[in-house]
Amino acid sequence: MRRRKIAVAAGCCLSFFLGTLLNQQQPRRGVTPAFAGSPLYWPGEDRESQRLELARQIRERYEELVRYQKHQAPAAAARRLVRPLERRLMDLAQQRTSSEQTLRLEKGKAPQADSRGGSYPEAKVDLALNPPLLGCRDIHNVTSLHYLGSGYTKAVYKVVLNRTLAVALKSVDFGGHDIENCVKQYAALEACYRLASYKIVKEMILLQRLQHANILQLYGYCYQDSNDIPDTLTAITELGSPLEMIQLLQTSWEDRFRICLSLVRLLHYLAHSPLGSVTLLDFRPRQFVIVDGELKVTDLDDASIEESSCTSNRDCFIEFPARNFTLPCSVEGRCQNMNEKRNLYNAYRFFFTYLLPHSAPSSLRPLLDMIVNATGELHWGIDETVAQLEKVLHLYKSGTYLQNTTRMPKYQQIPEAAIPDENYRCWPSYHHKGCLLSVFDVGEAIEVCENHSQCKAFVLTNQTTWTGRQLVFFKMGSNRIVPDPDKITYVKVTG
Repeated sequence: MRRRKIAVAAGCCLSFFLGTLLNQQQPRRGVTPAFAGSPLYWPGEDRESQRLELARQIRERYEELVRYQKHQAPAAAARRLVRPLERRLMDLAQQRTSSEQTLRLEKGKAPQADSRGGSYPEAKVDLALNPPLLGCRDIHNVTSLHYLGSGYTKAVYKVVLNRTLAVALKSVDFGGHDIENCVKQYAALEACYRLASYKIVKEMILLQRLQHANILQLYGYCYQDSNDIPDTLTAITELGSPLEMIQLLQTSWEDRFRICLSLVRLLHYLAHSPLGSVTLLDFRPRQFVIVDGELKVTDLDDASIEESSCTSNRDCFIEFPARNFTLPCSVEGRCQNMNEKRNLYNAYRFFFTYLLPHSAPSSLRPLLDMIVNATGELHWGIDETVAQLEKVLHLYKSGTYLQNTTRMPKYQQIPEAAIPDENYRCWPSYHHKGCLLSVFDVGEAIEVCENHSQCKAFVLTNQTTWTGRQLVFFKMGSNRIVPDPDKITYVKVTG
């Protein structure tokens, strides 16, 4: 593992601020320094077919970028208020030179020709980003560089800009599956790099075109030459925390529900996006991050807006590891809602089954079970699913889910007081050394205390959760009560 991290860190296109690093990368399996500046073909009889095949793949990926770039969001969607974080980015961003802003995917632009007569698109693809835009100047003097991870195509790093703003930098991973396999087959490092970098460009286009609270923000990008490869690309994005399902299962139901609600709001937007219905072909928890408690999709290079064509229902077959589905073929010759249903079933199998029902309030479980079952059978579309989860949110925030109690036990109220000690642990809790839970009101706090055999008192804090519910410490006694203007203590009356 250590060897892998060193190799990735040495060769993952850190040219955004260390342009000579590519020359210093260590030899590794599949990519050797001899490939730098190598011809775009293998010597031998198949060299021409190899060169043409690689050129075809590059051209197809470039044309895919053009298709995504041509889609224009409605004018109303483009007008949005500047958020506080964006103002910080504007303060950080410096004035760009004209060369940094004018490289675009131009319709009908003639591709460059290589020395062998082949035809290749431009290496640079500008996204015409509106301010705020961060670029090469902003990432020259970064601090706190940390390697976060890598996949088939990209490596991701965390850096701090201007000692104030933490961002993620994404670049092509020279030790990744895509580059290694391509170089093994074609012996053309520069062309293989371009093929891989177009996946980053596609993701950047989608991050710009798809504006939603649950999609990671694109802050900018940088093209910079290394000694071996011109125009190496780095994307600058919002930074999130990796989604760890094991840790998530140990959090409160309220926080787990927030993750599921974030996800269905995202999927609802993708089903009705300005680009049409968008499906996430590589739908796994690792494609998402957490930002301030909200789920955000971070990896869009495998997203697609293509709708499957059909002549009969048999052509509309969706296969999953545990289930298969056949969707209706429309009169227009398209599989109805296939992108939407693929996203929804993946949400069910990766998120809903694990996060929604467990430790939920008992009165909400029938509705949650219905949601899980309906999405698992694809009986509902995303519109009905998001409506039902919004209903759960309303019931939870309004306290409507609470069951009426005929007899309320007596508790003595002590204003402006707290119990500093006498903690006990419960699960799930917002505090690892005590029992800290959220409640709708004092009545629910009393109900929780009555259901815990250890509980003899509780302390209302002035802190709230994302739903506006109050956080309450439950205590196993009240031997020492201290003044605290921000808290109210309730002690069980005995006898």
